[in-house]
Amino acid sequence: MENNIYAVIMAGGRGERFWPECRAARPKQLMNLFGNAPLIEQTVLRLQGLVPEKNILIVTNEAYADRIRALLPQIPAEHVIGEPCARDTAPCVALAAGIVKALAHSEDARMILLPADHFIVNQQAMIADLSACADAVAGRHAIATIGITPSEPSPNYGYIACGAAVAGLERKFFEVVRFTEKPSVETAEQMLAQGNYKWNSGMFIFSVKTILDEMRVQTPELYAFAENVADVWDKEKFSPACRETFANLPKISFDYAIMEHASGILVLEAAFDWDDIGNWASLRNHFEADSDHNVIQASAELLNCRDCIVFSRDADRLIAGIDLCETAIIQTPDVTLVAPVSSMGKIKLLLKELASKKEKQKYI
Repeated sequence: MENNIYAVIMAGGRGERFWPECRAARPKQLMNLFGNAPLIEQTVLRLQGLVPEKNILIVTNEAYADRIRALLPQIPAEHVIGEPCARDTAPCVALAAGIVKALAHSEDARMILLPADHFIVNQQAMIADLSACADAVAGRHAIATIGITPSEPSPNYGYIACGAAVAGLERKFFEVVRFTEKPSVETAEQMLAQGNYKWNSGMFIFSVKTILDEMRVQTPELYAFAENVADVWDKEKFSPACRETFANLPKISFDYAIMEHASGILVLEAAFDWDDIGNWASLRNHFEADSDHNVIQASAELLNCRDCIVFSRDADRLIAGIDLCETAIIQTPDVTLVAPVSSMGKIKLLLKELASKKEKQKYI
């Protein structure tokens, strides 16, 4: 373990794409959807052997902070930081960079930025890849990321175009030519035909100095905030003034704010299996299908149904289906969702409709 490497786990989302199983009070990262532990706990456990627990930070929604502290008592309580409001991932990274600078008392400390809701097989291969990335960015202006070899032209992932191989490194890294956010299936097919595209894993590794330099050039407002956090964190933590400034930061993703225009980006092809658990269709990657390609995690009886997804935790309530194709049926005690699997991306639109109707807001 290296004491100047810090892991920052982003755990602020609600997991709306897994509604109605996930709600505002039951976010995806605190749910046991896959595996034998909640997703946030799996993420922390995978870091054993790479990052000391005292060097792990979890940035989450203020409403979830106490629950995460209770779930993960091995993480210092003050390292579970509750954001006062959702500002997307770029402000989250600025906050974390300021905290790491304060904790390490150095801009040479390296940060491993990780989402809280990935499913990864082969922990040792992941650790080896992240270690190689941390070595690659040490002492240089560089941001490393891990690319996933695509298995299909999926429109559900971002893509990385790989350029020339980078000389002088132990592992085979490539220069990043561009990032492309969730293309159409047709565009994804064209990308894969070129042979140099990877899926964007959302994992990034960089030094504090590198990310602050990039923020100073690209997003001065985030840079100023990060530096202020670094100055006051030892004394005040998330002070009222700091919280107010955070709430007024632009709501923008890390990819858009920084990565699309950053210099010195390197990509390493992942040696481990990965899934970002995007929506209900992800069940197909984790559970065995029946002879009609239906994935059933429920008490269910399907007649002449193909390529369906059925989920419920209520073993005493039967779900029955007849002549269905590519349909998802998700049942909870108070909500039943029925939709084509291809329409799972519209759940957020449905939740906006519910939010606009006072009598239905209790279902969000």
